[in-house]
Amino acid sequence: MSLASVRTFLAEKAPDIEILEFETSTATVALAAEAHGVAPGQIAKTLVFRIGERQVLVVASGDARFDNRKMRDTFAGKAKMLDAETVLALTGHPVGGVCPFGLASPLPVYCDASLKAYDEVLPAAGEVNSAVRLTPTRLADLVDAEWVDVCKTPEVA
Repeated sequence: MSLASVRTFLAEKAPDIEILEFETSTATVALAAEAHGVAPGQIAKTLVFRIGERQVLVVASGDARFDNRKMRDTFAGKAKMLDAETVLALTGHPVGGVCPFGLASPLPVYCDASLKAYDEVLPAAGEVNSAVRLTPTRLADLVDAEWVDVCKTPEVA
């Protein structure tokens, strides 16, 4: 269902975007960067956090690290990464394939400023061996994401 929900989402909102599928896993930043022949930073990792009673989805550059203070200041509370089972239930996507497209539950989506360092990024597409290529701006526009600054990039870390 996960890849199917992404296909449906993209068919409706961005039929020009092709889903890339691989025989091997692209479930980690390192595996995805190798498979796509790009820098790890171009992999757009998507994580789900609980802050108080709400859940948020944050997309960030693959080589960026989440900054606890920035997260707390931005979201007005302590962010806790959710476990794989809860992520699957909320998004419909398995960990390693989580993306902001075709979500099972409506979640607010935030894109971290770290993505803007690249002309093109590759978020997963609902499965552990799928992705799409698009600009960070198009990614944010497609999912009505709000831009935030909640990460440390390797140069700053």
